[in-house]
Amino acid sequence: MTIKKKRIFLTIAVTFFLTLVAVLLAVNLTSSGEKDVSRELPRLYSAHEPQFRRAMGTLLGPPLIGGNRAQELLNGDQIFPAMLSAIRSAKHTITFETYIYWSGDIGRAFADALAERSKAGVKVHVLLDWVGSAKIADEFLDEMLASGVEIRKFHKPSWYNLARMNNRTHRKLLVIDGKTGFTGGVGIAPKWTGNGQDADHWRDSHYQIDGPVVAQMQAVFMENWLKVTGQVMHGETYFPALAPVGNTSAQVFSSSPSGGSESMQLMYQLSITAAARTIDVSSAYFVPDDITTKVLVDALKRGVKIRIITPGEIIDTDTVRAASRGSWGPLLEAGAEIYEYQPSMYHCKVMIVDNLLVSVGSTNFDNRSFRLNDEANLNVYDSAFAERQTNIFEIDLQHARRVTHEEWNNRPLKEKLHERVALLLGSQL
Repeated sequence: MTIKKKRIFLTIAVTFFLTLVAVLLAVNLTSSGEKDVSRELPRLYSAHEPQFRRAMGTLLGPPLIGGNRAQELLNGDQIFPAMLSAIRSAKHTITFETYIYWSGDIGRAFADALAERSKAGVKVHVLLDWVGSAKIADEFLDEMLASGVEIRKFHKPSWYNLARMNNRTHRKLLVIDGKTGFTGGVGIAPKWTGNGQDADHWRDSHYQIDGPVVAQMQAVFMENWLKVTGQVMHGETYFPALAPVGNTSAQVFSSSPSGGSESMQLMYQLSITAAARTIDVSSAYFVPDDITTKVLVDALKRGVKIRIITPGEIIDTDTVRAASRGSWGPLLEAGAEIYEYQPSMYHCKVMIVDNLLVSVGSTNFDNRSFRLNDEANLNVYDSAFAERQTNIFEIDLQHARRVTHEEWNNRPLKEKLHERVALLLGSQL
């Protein structure tokens, strides 16, 4: 054996050993849940039939509510000014739950705006994930606390319950006066500023929603606030009467390991099963499990066109990209079109079904979102809104490179080994 081959063998062996250790640690940290069983989901109706909406609103989640207006916001240049403007306009209450909150100018801008409103008498409640907010500057926290902002950390670990650290709030929710809501993929960090132009400025989408469905978003925030603080916040300042402001039907769908960890995955799978023509998926972390892959392949076999955009080489975790690529075989073979975004990290989380349903929010297409994290999505049922999101998807396609089945089959052995090792961590990705 040559020295070069010995080095390659040693590298693979060390990688395998470290991954095995990580898997054992992950198994011990994984939140306990229900027994994993196979799921049968027969196709009984299409996304355009009334029964689909009934199932989404009664079998799986909160009811669909009409009278709403939804607006997409693209990249930090649009997202942050809209969120900050809404915060500065608050008169009664602000509720804000986020996974990522780091230091930097944008973190300072949010801290200043929240503190100013609190000084003005607005009740401001901020819920930060303990893991995701590890990089926030103490001075930001001190400023907000000194101004009267209530700040809590979700699942701060303790020596007697380290496992709960693996259940994170990945939700991104901002509600102003109980009337205007924001959700999507964005975190409060420098990476999300700009216009998605390079590796230091990520491509992402966020959404503003006005109308009666905002009460559902507020209720989702209250769920975790109650869990962390024991406080029950209610009354008109948090849940005002909301008049119709548009013609859009919507629902806010949430999931949590402590209260239906697989409901979000089932919502995605039911939507895929109901698709008759098209499914477009934008996913920062696309690592479907066997059940979800089967549902997607079944859709392809009945003639549904499926297009998926994921990050390319510019990504914040190479392990997830490797696991993602390792899972593409059955989808590519069945005819799915998979693209890798090139200019920057692609952090969007959007699913569009049959030019009708658009599901947006914090949920990734992976096990962590489907089983381990607390997540929240806004489901919008509106063909005009769906058409706008499809147009945005197709603009993103222009900046993405398609990966063919032939190219995937012929990738180097080193890549295949990396993917195989990464997939061992699938339960945690």
